[in-house]
Amino acid sequence: MDLSNLKPAQKSKSSKRLGRGEGSGYGDTASRGHKGAKSRSGYSKKIGFEGGQMPIQRRVPKFGFNNRGRVEYKPINLDTLEKIAEKLNITTIDKDVLVVNGLASKHDLIKILGNGSLTKKLTVKANAFSKSAKEAIEAQEGTAEKI
Repeated sequence: MDLSNLKPAQKSKSSKRLGRGEGSGYGDTASRGHKGAKSRSGYSKKIGFEGGQMPIQRRVPKFGFNNRGRVEYKPINLDTLEKIAEKLNITTIDKDVLVVNGLASKHDLIKILGNGSLTKKLTVKANAFSKSAKEAIEAQEGTAEKI
């Protein structure tokens, strides 16, 4: 091995050496083209810049209000609970039962609503209950437990 065998490491050397005179082929404008913002030193494109066209964040109308503090519940009615209890022949309904039967995902907060009627004594465990649902469950001597 001697100096004649040495080569630079791969990708260590750029093939273009910009702004090194006319003879290099990359002098003059140094491959930046003529005039315009991109040819100037210190140029940096602003986020969302679309070449002078009105940017999408200014074209799209903005209205309404999204409350970041809103709590989203997955609503489930009493008649649905009744059907599940009859189908599976169970007396306790909790989040796991609802997830297994495809009525909620494991990350959902569940609220039991009072639509429909209840004929069985059930123990229901959920994140929230409507007033009518709680009364209907307790009228059948069941329990409505908050998780």
